[in-house]
Amino acid sequence: MKRYICSIIIGMVVILSIGTYYVKVASSASGLPMYTFKTLEGSSKELDPVIINGSHEANPYFESLTIESNQTTYSSEKSYFENLTGRQDAQMGRLMKEHRSFMRGKGFIDSFYEDSDFLAYASVNEDFTKSGNMEAEFDIALLEKKSNDESSFSLELPDQERKMNTNVVDVQLVHSKLQVLTTNDVNSNDDKQTKEVHLYTIDLANKKVIGDKTLLSETYNGNDQVEVGMPIDVAPTQSNNLILFSVIKGVNHEDGAYKEKPKESKLLSYHYETEKLETVNGSEKESLSLDMARSGYVDGKNLYAVDTKSDKYHIKTFDLSSQKITKDLELDLAVHKNEEYFATVKNGKVYILLGNDRYPEEMDYKTKPPRLLIADLKTGKTLYKGETVIQSAEQKKTKNLGFYVENIEVK
Repeated sequence: MKRYICSIIIGMVVILSIGTYYVKVASSASGLPMYTFKTLEGSSKELDPVIINGSHEANPYFESLTIESNQTTYSSEKSYFENLTGRQDAQMGRLMKEHRSFMRGKGFIDSFYEDSDFLAYASVNEDFTKSGNMEAEFDIALLEKKSNDESSFSLELPDQERKMNTNVVDVQLVHSKLQVLTTNDVNSNDDKQTKEVHLYTIDLANKKVIGDKTLLSETYNGNDQVEVGMPIDVAPTQSNNLILFSVIKGVNHEDGAYKEKPKESKLLSYHYETEKLETVNGSEKESLSLDMARSGYVDGKNLYAVDTKSDKYHIKTFDLSSQKITKDLELDLAVHKNEEYFATVKNGKVYILLGNDRYPEEMDYKTKPPRLLIADLKTGKTLYKGETVIQSAEQKKTKNLGFYVENIEVK
């Protein structure tokens, strides 16, 4: 009997909590401004796949919001369970919708590979034993789309006693073998530290690790520092033959300042099919700088870099195979040094969102309406230009302390 009473009490608490949540939602969302984009040039249909995440300051609080298909939704307007799961990447949301059973308990888009036949997943679970040693294992899963058959298994991470942590950064399916690319911090058992990049080959049929290739190993000590970075992959689950990563070396000075060592840093490419690791070189005019590579966007064939060194924004296209810049397009968008930009590339278009105008010397934010430019990647032609406005006249009278942009996504 006590068991049933406890269940009833727990159920009532849950119902009251959810009910209280929705009462708060109704009161908090009613006074918040609803943002939309006012079209200045081009077709408003270009906004259909655009998702902008940000926040609105309602003194003294910030309220998270999303503008999707030119409609504003605040976090307080979302369901109790939507807020429990948090904000999802658009690509993760698609996978969750299409393959709900397989996706259960899985996260991080870089851990997935997808083609027309398969959806594969690889992650690393880590834990420290009581003795302080690291225990790590691969979690592997494979979905055959046509039959809807799922298989999953775990494997010990090779040489795990050396690893301090392991991050999966890319997953590919090559000749029926799963290729898992990771960055690793390695224990050197002294004052030195080591950064490594590993490529693990997993035999799916026999469920075992059959390869552990070290693509990079950089040891440093004292005030030195090494960071391994990768461009933003706009299609992280798709089949790619080549991956690009940068090795940035620097030093931490006694006064706390950090300074990079450009001459010791490098840009590398790895080809999955040929298994070749190469340093990306080229003439000064054609080469890709480390800064461009780190902040660029890749789609498997090209890297697209936003250049803000001139009066107007430029988008540069770097062909990964030939290792040459094949296009340098000037966009119809002026550069302002104190204004942040957020960009992405999708479906042959570049999306640049401007916002968060900041003047550090004043330690203050001067907010302008976020502005969006959508342009053709081949020609640089403007397809859309617009800026955010508040929908209703009544809401415009409310104290608007700022709309702060966090990122932009395209479905």
